[in-house]
Amino acid sequence: MRTPFTAGNWKMNKTPVEAAALAQALLPGLTDVNGAELALCPPFVCLPAVAKVLEGTKIGLGAQNMHWKDAGAFTGEVSPLMLKGWCQYVILGHSERRQYFGETDAGVNQKVKAALTHGLTPIICVGEKLEENQAGQTGVVVTQQVRGAYADIPAAEAQRTIIAYEPVWAIGTGLAATPEGANAVIRQYIRAVLAEMYSPSVAEMVRVLYGGSVTAANAADLMAQPEIDGGLVGGASLKVDEFIAIARATAK
Repeated sequence: MRTPFTAGNWKMNKTPVEAAALAQALLPGLTDVNGAELALCPPFVCLPAVAKVLEGTKIGLGAQNMHWKDAGAFTGEVSPLMLKGWCQYVILGHSERRQYFGETDAGVNQKVKAALTHGLTPIICVGEKLEENQAGQTGVVVTQQVRGAYADIPAAEAQRTIIAYEPVWAIGTGLAATPEGANAVIRQYIRAVLAEMYSPSVAEMVRVLYGGSVTAANAADLMAQPEIDGGLVGGASLKVDEFIAIARATAK
């Protein structure tokens, strides 16, 4: 049985003071949620402030990206060694990283390996663009991204990962995939690929989230799908009541 999991991706929002205040406002509602694991993923500069608020709670902390090298001449980057003292999770391969910063499947694979080496749980994002979806290329794109992310990763390590299916056309647009549609993509192009690469048992163990305009209004229907184990929540995670409602829907 997979434990449900939902994380809030705050993206490039909030100063450290604001992030701490938001985490503090979320705590009363989130600590009452049982039956699901939860995490907050603020910007790098906010990690220490949010970590302090979450100390002693069951709410996890995640980063939004990282480099695959431990150290080096990579100005502006953050290494896994810098994160492991603060975080348990790290989002990798988000579509915005792929679209605006040129991240490739090979680069995501390097980051996944580095995260696992340093005890971080990678949340690996996959998903198709609108034109790819309309051209019937969803399966090709998602399959390629999954295969690329997991290349040369042993089964024992693969089981520690989390995947987030985030159709690019649904991120920040107000358009969400139908629950049945998202469930079908996860079953056919994520779990089936993992089963082929590893085994059906490994595929069943990996938690797969849905991301893309998740709201309190659609969360229950999404989370009710058998292949959807939780959410990677963007804009709604910045709204206290909204994110608490999504977390509660995840637990149910």
